[in-house]
Amino acid sequence: MSTIRILGLFDDFDAAAHSIREVRDGHFPALKMDDVTIKSPIEHPDVEELLGDRPAPIRKYTFAGSILGGVLGFLFLASSQGNFFAQHKGGKPIIPLPPDLVLTYELLILGGVYITVLGFLICAGLPARMRSDLYNIKISEDQIGVMVKSDAHTVAEIKKIFERHHALSIAEEVIE
Repeated sequence: MSTIRILGLFDDFDAAAHSIREVRDGHFPALKMDDVTIKSPIEHPDVEELLGDRPAPIRKYTFAGSILGGVLGFLFLASSQGNFFAQHKGGKPIIPLPPDLVLTYELLILGGVYITVLGFLICAGLPARMRSDLYNIKISEDQIGVMVKSDAHTVAEIKKIFERHHALSIAEEVIE
């Protein structure tokens, strides 16, 4: 079954919001709210109410990168200091914790930052996915785009919803 993305352009946010509500309240069994995206040059505070909470996986990348950076940083420091166990330390510990904790903290932050940037690139689909052919330049100027990803059976109904709410233009793209 093929998946199709439909982009409807609207003049004002109210028409776009009404079309999103109608798509959300419609009886489309295969359509989730994660498949509906709004594209706009300005922020609209009511979007979160319309589309619901979206997952934010970047926090998981940051947490994993911080833990990985801290653990590997401490292991690298401790292993490099542990290699010098044959030298006389004069009663000092082989692996001194206070200075190592400071450097471990720095490496924890460094690992978190690097993995966060990598996670952002992965979640954004970069560099593999660049601009789609479906994108319209008028979205960057003053119009609002509502993009719905659905199967081929519901495309006609979604187009009717967009036309009912006076969409300026409707475009579609087959992605699978």
